[in-house]
Amino acid sequence: MDIEHKQLVQLLPLLPILSELGRTQHVTETAELLGVPQSTVSRALARASAVVGTELLVRDGRGVRLTPAAKALLPYIDAALDEFRTGLDLVRHESEVVRGRIAVAFQHTFGEGTLPLLISAFRSRHPQTAFDLSQGARDGCLAELAGGTADLALTAPVAPASRSIGSAALYREPLRLVVHHEHRLAGRKTAQLAEIRQDPFVAMGAGFGMRSLTDALFREAGFRPRIAFESQDSHTVRGLVSAGLGVSILPPGGLAPGRTVSPLTGNLGWVEVPLESGLAFREIGLAWRERRGGQEAEPDQVRLFREMVLADGPALLAGLVRARSG
Repeated sequence: MDIEHKQLVQLLPLLPILSELGRTQHVTETAELLGVPQSTVSRALARASAVVGTELLVRDGRGVRLTPAAKALLPYIDAALDEFRTGLDLVRHESEVVRGRIAVAFQHTFGEGTLPLLISAFRSRHPQTAFDLSQGARDGCLAELAGGTADLALTAPVAPASRSIGSAALYREPLRLVVHHEHRLAGRKTAQLAEIRQDPFVAMGAGFGMRSLTDALFREAGFRPRIAFESQDSHTVRGLVSAGLGVSILPPGGLAPGRTVSPLTGNLGWVEVPLESGLAFREIGLAWRERRGGQEAEPDQVRLFREMVLADGPALLAGLVRARSG
């Protein structure tokens, strides 16, 4: 540690006392204002003079008088304290800001990994923030956003941007054909949609993001699926497939129940097969309301979360996608 740094370390605790002394020009008054013994002020003055290497104040009757050295140094002391107060006010303000609430609407499939990962990252920085969560179909999530009951919406496909809605893509994950573990395609490396033309299909209900994506896939393939079941939950869809009641198209299931077949689960089990289609993916994105200033301005806690998701979300979620995709 060099001598200049040592001097700085010794002087820092004394700066408030020196600043107040410069203003009051009186040791006793300074002690009373700072709530410390008069001897503390006197010792601080002596230590500061010793560190600087010259007298900073000299006694003048019952008071003290700044030396030329102190007059030169004092503006810098006051400036340093002002800068610190500004930083402290900022930190306190940010701490108060992130005690607010953030309302997020999201699709069911993002409740296990995507959204918890984003919230965990934000709460590690701002642990006092509260979240109001609402899950449902994509159409419902975007309706909540447009209606003002949600601050942000996490959907797939990404909401189209407009004058009132802003949006951005975060990550992309593949869509897989999901079949019973004894299905004729279960051992295939890839499959085409035409190969399930006659199979019963387990679909998500209308208004869900996955339904719009599978509808687009079948339009590209030139036929309509034979829908045997419609569900509002991807876990139920995977369970019906696992029981051999149809096939489906879903994002990678990771370690969802049914991937491993065992005697304890009877004949339940599913297998994922990559699809040969340029549309076999879904893009997940964040959407928010474009707000005007004044009372309608975006709350600071919402802005901070949105900025973190857009800046750090893609990297945070990349590992999650790789793990689930296998």
